[in-house]
Amino acid sequence: MMRVSRKLRKWTATILDLPQDVALDLPRITMIGGLQLTVENHRGVLHFSPQSLRLAMDRGEMEVTGENLIIRTIGTEEVFVEGTILGVQLHPTNKPGV
Repeated sequence: MMRVSRKLRKWTATILDLPQDVALDLPRITMIGGLQLTVENHRGVLHFSPQSLRLAMDRGEMEVTGENLIIRTIGTEEVFVEGTILGVQLHPTNKPGV
């Protein structure tokens, strides 16, 4: 059932020319150089330290690594991080039907 719903949302986004991150509830990641990072559509902070940030996503986790990381702003669906960003990795969950 989830697969049909996802296909329907993707088809709707294509037909209506909507951004797929909005229609499919995907994360939107904006990085300026290696100094600032904004992540939209996260589901909460799992871990934070000056060297790493782990965020829950709808379909997995996202890990940001770096040095002197600081969360400047955090909201229910958006987080803004500054520091020296060295890496961004997505770790998808392997749920059947997703």
